[in-house]
Amino acid sequence: MDQSSRGEGCGGAVIIRPSARPFQRLHPTVKMESMTDNLPERFMSQTILVTGASSGIGQATARLLAEHGFSVFGTARKPDFAKAHGFTMLALDVRSDDSVRACVEQVMAKAGRLDVLVNNAGYSITGAAEETSVDEAKAQLETNFFGAVRMVNAALPGMRAAGAGKIINISSLAGNTAIPFSAFYSASKFALEGYSESLWYEVRPFGITVSLVEPGFVNTPIGEASPEAERALPVYSATRKRMLAKFGQSLASGIPPEQVARRVLQIVDSKSPRLRYRVGAQATWLPRLRSVVPWKVYAAGVRKTFAV
Repeated sequence: MDQSSRGEGCGGAVIIRPSARPFQRLHPTVKMESMTDNLPERFMSQTILVTGASSGIGQATARLLAEHGFSVFGTARKPDFAKAHGFTMLALDVRSDDSVRACVEQVMAKAGRLDVLVNNAGYSITGAAEETSVDEAKAQLETNFFGAVRMVNAALPGMRAAGAGKIINISSLAGNTAIPFSAFYSASKFALEGYSESLWYEVRPFGITVSLVEPGFVNTPIGEASPEAERALPVYSATRKRMLAKFGQSLASGIPPEQVARRVLQIVDSKSPRLRYRVGAQATWLPRLRSVVPWKVYAAGVRKTFAV
């Protein structure tokens, strides 16, 4: 979960060859030799931009979409072009209006269109809410929430002019049920959920859809890359240590990022995608459980899970 592409302007776009897989999925009896002639136009022409494609969910998503014949651009703040297997990497800092504008302009210049925006760039800061400074909290929201807002605002004019488009925001189980010692990560995902739902109503008349992807724990490097709040208070030390150990175990046993990528592909393929898509057993049953059991029972389960 981070950001994307080439610092000096990202020349040399990768030419993507349509893959046989999407057509075979729809028409398994058609011989491979006729694949490129009969490949549905929507697979051959759609351009997709995936933020935070340097690792984890973003990288898995960009690769899968490229394998299925889409023209894919991925982004990172400090892009490693060796990781761009089948897609074009661009430099992007979602915290910067200028960087966001330049990135979308590059996509339009190279591809002439932007059909799907996948907002995935983000990170998690760990620590008690009291330990986290306002500046650290602002930085968390600046990337995870306002970064997505910037990307949407940059992409919407072109989608509106085309009369079609899809916005896919990668949220989290933490956008439905808060995680202790991740208050501002949870806050950023709660904000993304509310924003996306409002946006769904607003852009629907223009033929643009909005979808949220809500995975549970995913086995990605986000835990290793998560900074801790700078002000560590002794009163939280023992609990924080236990929680971080449990959190690491949950990530290690989490679903693979490719499972989330397949859900994104499902949305891209759909003619009428839903607003919310949950991925994994945790993301499916925990929100339901919360809605039917008393708060004390649910909270006791969360406390036990995270040893708090």
